[in-house]
Amino acid sequence: MGAARPKQYLPLRGRSLIEWSLAPFIESEWVDGVVVVLARSDTEFQRLPIARHPKIVTTTGGSARAESVLAGLEVVARRSAVFGEVYALVHDAARPCVAWSDIENLCEEAADENGGLLALPVSDTLKQARKGKVAGTVDRESVWRAQTPQLFRLDLLMQSLRDCSERGLAVTDEASAMERAGYEPRLVRGRESNIKVTYPEDLPLAEFWLAQQENSP
Repeated sequence: MGAARPKQYLPLRGRSLIEWSLAPFIESEWVDGVVVVLARSDTEFQRLPIARHPKIVTTTGGSARAESVLAGLEVVARRSAVFGEVYALVHDAARPCVAWSDIENLCEEAADENGGLLALPVSDTLKQARKGKVAGTVDRESVWRAQTPQLFRLDLLMQSLRDCSERGLAVTDEASAMERAGYEPRLVRGRESNIKVTYPEDLPLAEFWLAQQENSP
């Protein structure tokens, strides 16, 4: 982002970006709690009003995404030990525009041992590259763009992430860990508006989508 602070704390329509990302989950009656995984050096989250919400607990993450997700899931496991089958939604702090209706669709369609994720089929033509030149064209008919949240049974996801760690396998999302364990996560169609803020030009785009959501009936 080229910003002086982590992107999740950049201002976005009167809130920080992470507050928008957390809002659908803390406002839901059937989400029991939200674990926010922070960098060890983080000093900003506790200054936000949302940090005092009774549903929210925090923990410290690791150097890689999978380590941070596992740290958050371990908190969930401790706090839900008295329950039976528990499902966890894993969401990127940098995705502030996810629609609650899409989260509900995910939970309705993927609440089994395979779990699932929001995703979008690719509409662009995809090129393989080699040294800055086209090396081939990828068949886009079978390619989807993964989004978050991703929904999995807590015990199965934790075991899958641990197995990948023990085998030295890098995973860039939770679904890839489940895939390596032999599961077949369901692809639940999301929306273009569920963007991941990565570049400076993504901020005004996120503002646009949030305004559209606020103005929709």
